[in-house]
Amino acid sequence: MQPRRSPRPALLLSLWLLPSLALAAAAAAAPANPEYTDVPGQPPAVGLPRGILQLAARAALHFFNFRAGSPSALQVLAAVQEGRAWVDPQEGCKVDLVFSTEQYNPEQEGEERLGKCSARVFFKNEKPRPVINVTCTRLFDKVKRQEKDYLLYKQMKRLKTPLDIISIPDSHGHIDPSLRPLWDLAFLGSSYVMWEKTTQFLHYYLVQLSSVKQLKTDDDSIDFDFAVLLHEFATQEIIPCRIHLVWYPGKPLKVNYHCQEPQSPEEASGNEEEASAMAPIEFSNF
Repeated sequence: MQPRRSPRPALLLSLWLLPSLALAAAAAAAPANPEYTDVPGQPPAVGLPRGILQLAARAALHFFNFRAGSPSALQVLAAVQEGRAWVDPQEGCKVDLVFSTEQYNPEQEGEERLGKCSARVFFKNEKPRPVINVTCTRLFDKVKRQEKDYLLYKQMKRLKTPLDIISIPDSHGHIDPSLRPLWDLAFLGSSYVMWEKTTQFLHYYLVQLSSVKQLKTDDDSIDFDFAVLLHEFATQEIIPCRIHLVWYPGKPLKVNYHCQEPQSPEEASGNEEEASAMAPIEFSNF
C-alpha cells in the first residue's frame, strides 16, 4: 500500500482562493453604502458636490436668519467644524453638520462673538428650498437684541417722509453707517429668498440694493420694497429680485419676492406663507 500523498501546491492555492473570491463577489453584489464624509479643504467624495458642507451651512443660516426676524442679530458662517452627507440618487442629499457663526455686523472692532449651530439639511436632488432643522447656541444677548431692534423700528416710524434711497453700497463699496440698518433689513429679507432658491449645487449672496423704498402703513409694522442683486456662485450670475418686506420687532417676518430669471413664474416667486410648514428652528441663549 502506497503512502498517501499530500495535496499539490496548486490545489492548495485553489482551495485558499475560493473563499476569498466568494467574499469579493458578495461585496460586489451588495449595495453601495450611500454615506460619505466631506472634509473641508479636500476633494469631495464620489456623488457629493464640492463644498457641500459649507453650502449646507449657509443654507441653514439663511433659514435661521429669516426665522429669527431680527436685523440686529444676523449670523454668517465662520467655519464648518464637522459634517456628514448621505447621497441617494432617487431622493437627494442629506447633510448633518456642526458649524460656528459670527455676527454679521459687530458694533465694534473685536466684538465678534462666535455662536455654535448644528443642523440637518435635506436637498431634494436639484430642487430649491432645502428642508432645514437648525439649532444655535451662544448667540446675541436677547435683551440687547430686542433693544436694538426696537430702536431701529422707532427710527423708521419717526420718518415724516417715507424713505426712498438708491444704491447701497455706493460705487466705492461703502455703506454709510446711517444706512447700515437698512442694509441689514434687506439682508434679513433676502435671507428668505436665498434659502428658497438654494439647491445642492447653487447658492446665493446679497451684493447690492438697487433701491430701497419705505411704504406707509395703517398698522404698527414698517413696510419696505427692496430691489436687490443676488450673486449666484456656481454660475457667476447676478440676479435682480424685488422683495416686499413687512417687519415689526418680535413678530414673524413677512416676505414676498419676484426674481427675474429664465424660468417659470412659480419657480421665480415666493411668499412667506410657504415657510410655515418647514422644519422647526430652535434658539438657545438667543
